[in-house]
Amino acid sequence: MNGAIAVVGIGADGWDGLPENSRRALRTAEVLIGAPRQLALLPGGDCPGERITWPSPLRPAVPGLLAAHQGRAIAVLASGDPSFYGIGRTLAETVGADRLRIHPHPSSVSYACARLGWPLEDTETVSLVARPLAALAAALHPGRRLLVLGEGPETPARVAALLRETGWGGTRIRVLEQLGGPAERLLDATAADWPHERTDALHVLALDCARDPDTLRLGTVPGLPDEAYEHDGQLTKRYVRAATLAALAPAPGELLWDIGGGSGSIGIEWMRAHRSCRAIAVEKSAERAARIARNADALGVPGLRVVTASAPDGLTGLPTPDAVFVGGGLTAPGLLQACWDALPAGGRLVANTVTLESEALLAEGHRRHGGELIRLAVSTAVPVGGFTGWRQAMPVTQWSVTKGSEQA
Repeated sequence: MNGAIAVVGIGADGWDGLPENSRRALRTAEVLIGAPRQLALLPGGDCPGERITWPSPLRPAVPGLLAAHQGRAIAVLASGDPSFYGIGRTLAETVGADRLRIHPHPSSVSYACARLGWPLEDTETVSLVARPLAALAAALHPGRRLLVLGEGPETPARVAALLRETGWGGTRIRVLEQLGGPAERLLDATAADWPHERTDALHVLALDCARDPDTLRLGTVPGLPDEAYEHDGQLTKRYVRAATLAALAPAPGELLWDIGGGSGSIGIEWMRAHRSCRAIAVEKSAERAARIARNADALGVPGLRVVTASAPDGLTGLPTPDAVFVGGGLTAPGLLQACWDALPAGGRLVANTVTLESEALLAEGHRRHGGELIRLAVSTAVPVGGFTGWRQAMPVTQWSVTKGSEQA
């Protein structure tokens, strides 16, 4: 492979744990790039290449660093399996996968499952490396086993604090340090009683999730309880929200525009559908925009992007959506047309309203572009004297449509 870059996974067991093909790639490299800890694991006599440590931040420096050593045999060191939350992805996106020769090592997750006796295929992994701590919240479910990749020695204490603050204090935490190396160690306690402010920087957390009795139960499907959200009344209610997400039909990797975000519930539950789903909430009120961000953190999708602007002006320059939801501001001049124009072929548009004026706009959109126009009505049983009767919420008119290739 001409001009190939060797990417070599290495564990806490260092040189002794490497197979011969990995050792050969490191022996013959003219340039060795890695973290100081990784480079220190290599014997100087066997690996005479020039040693270079990654600068910080790492990702922006990759193209320039590789270009500076073009024409030389380069080997990059990675922790464990380079393709599992590692440098392999960054390198593939930078120089192309065809230029890489990857030498994987057992990942820390493989080691952890081996030590715990957990089936690897049934164990979810959450990485907190260069990611917000709040991302953990979406993965918490009673009885669930999670492996968490920590970013530094304070990560276990921070995770324990988050679990205590969010009603998961009974969760058992095991920290597995220096997996596969001579200094391997296990720390074990509950989040409520976690005693360690710092651990070894090279670790994996294993969580046996246990919800405290009074903690609100959140499922995995759309239609979370309204109580899960901080709101001022601008909230797509639970049953209408479930129907709306069904019409939007999120799929992995897709992007949603949530226009008139209110409390952010549609964008949040879109992102909870799959970890690769993305959403942008457009909300003109700064107070509500801040509330959307808080709800996104609390419900485990801190990657939700919030744009504080009025639509349609605030839509300019946003990346092309796979789906658009309009929950407010329908009567703004040109809004529906701007949303329709932004969608590619196969993109979905869903709009909800409770007013006659906006309903007329949806009826016109249905006449022009087709789709489905429905009315959602929800009634709740309430006390009526000594009896029980129905109280109906305002009916919601919903238009949903998929843009055809001939309309694009």
